[in-house]
Amino acid sequence: MDTPQTSSGAQRLLEPAAIEKLISALAGRGYTVIGPVVRDGAITYEEVRSAADLPAGWGAEQAAGRFRLVQRDDGALFGYGVGPRSPKKYLHPSEICLFKAESANGEFRVLNDRPPAPKYAFLGVRPCELAAIAAQDRVLLGDRFSDSIYRERRAQAFLVAVNCTEPGGTCFCASMGTGQAAAGGYDSLLTELVEPGRHVLVAQAGTPAGEELLDELGAEEAPAGVRQSAAAAVQAAGARMGRTVDTSGLQQALCDAFENPRFDLAAARCMSCGNCTLVCPTCFCVTVEDTSDVTVTKAERWRRWDSCFTQSFSYIHGGSVRQSPKSRYRQWLTHKFSSWVDQFGTPGCVGCGRCITWCPVGIDVTEELAAIHGA
Repeated sequence: MDTPQTSSGAQRLLEPAAIEKLISALAGRGYTVIGPVVRDGAITYEEVRSAADLPAGWGAEQAAGRFRLVQRDDGALFGYGVGPRSPKKYLHPSEICLFKAESANGEFRVLNDRPPAPKYAFLGVRPCELAAIAAQDRVLLGDRFSDSIYRERRAQAFLVAVNCTEPGGTCFCASMGTGQAAAGGYDSLLTELVEPGRHVLVAQAGTPAGEELLDELGAEEAPAGVRQSAAAAVQAAGARMGRTVDTSGLQQALCDAFENPRFDLAAARCMSCGNCTLVCPTCFCVTVEDTSDVTVTKAERWRRWDSCFTQSFSYIHGGSVRQSPKSRYRQWLTHKFSSWVDQFGTPGCVGCGRCITWCPVGIDVTEELAAIHGA
């Protein structure tokens, strides 16, 4: 993986048909291509083998606790707000076997037979998701001890990002400074422009590998008018965000809000299901479980995602530190927007809005923050 950087190369023109060639070129380099597909009533990240797998002509209607596919009146490939999955599913997998062990003939052996890390190319990564990957890089790679599983997968990843021209109803990435235009962190960047009589993509490289890919596609420099129209479409998306958050003074406001009654109101609705942490592209917490077979001769150690909404998450000798839904919700919200800044230098939220959309009772984090901030 080349070190991603801000684009400095020429902006090039691609026809939608070139996406087929792009997918083939990535597959030819040994990548499993992961991109947006329509599945189970949502748009989610799965393996794509051809451009026919992409959600052409589909959009998404999103609100608190609501996601609905909607048919667009054009053939836009990326005309939707983000779905429930993000690249985190592949870079920081939800479960993975750390090692296996067996006992036989009086000997105990640890079997280090974990397969090589898969090589992924991600197509359609949004600017908020690039920011989320950067946040996980900081958490999982940026300190003295790094996560070897994440490091191996991340080192081989190829990122084809897409600027956002169609924000969702729960998006607030503009408030968090993470969207709607990608500032860097990708190998190649696409901006889809769909207008009456014109459907093209403007492409730009962020790394030498991204430049090589665009060369292979035969992409020529985009005309000035097309570049300007694409930039205008991205800029206009910033004014159509479904939500906003006032971040000025928010970190301290949350520190001062420990006994704020708003947490009681949220906890009265919260099911502690952990959906918000499952769909969040930056949440990184895990737990480790050991299992053995009935003969007690074989054992496995598995690492699985954990959530600060589970009662066992804060368990120490004698019991859980956070036994009430209120204390767990308060921990999650305060960490995302306050103590994460103390730990890692940035908020732990990128404004993708997934936690709002996929909350089964429709708790809206932007409403909760506004109420606490204005108290």
